[in-house]
Amino acid sequence: MMRDPIYLCLSPDDPLEQPGQSEPARFLLIAEETTSQQYKESIAKALVRGNCLYFLAWGSESEAWHDAVDAANYELFESKSIPDERLIVTTWHDDEPLSEVFLFAKKNAFHPEVELQRTVLLHVSHVPQERKFLGEYAAA
Repeated sequence: MMRDPIYLCLSPDDPLEQPGQSEPARFLLIAEETTSQQYKESIAKALVRGNCLYFLAWGSESEAWHDAVDAANYELFESKSIPDERLIVTTWHDDEPLSEVFLFAKKNAFHPEVELQRTVLLHVSHVPQERKFLGEYAAA
């Protein structure tokens, strides 16, 4: 059974501290702010070292976020073959309404090897909007 999503808001320079759970999760990035490549890479490395096994990027620079997570996943395994259970599935959604990405995350974002029961909405913004995004996600 899928658990309720977690919402995390990061200002564009805040580090990512992992939520207080270690179960494998899908992370849906809602990027409303532009960030440096170095910041993207630091967040990507935290996701790869943590519990992220599916990463969806939406909003500002979504393709660059996607690429940063892919690169961090390969870097962790030093370009060797990534074990199937540690491969992070990544997608970016720059031309879709966020409501469609929420629906995709709920209905189609499954890891081929590991059951993901947790979704984390990772919002990059100076303005937290927890109630709004959790409500929109629930309605999708």
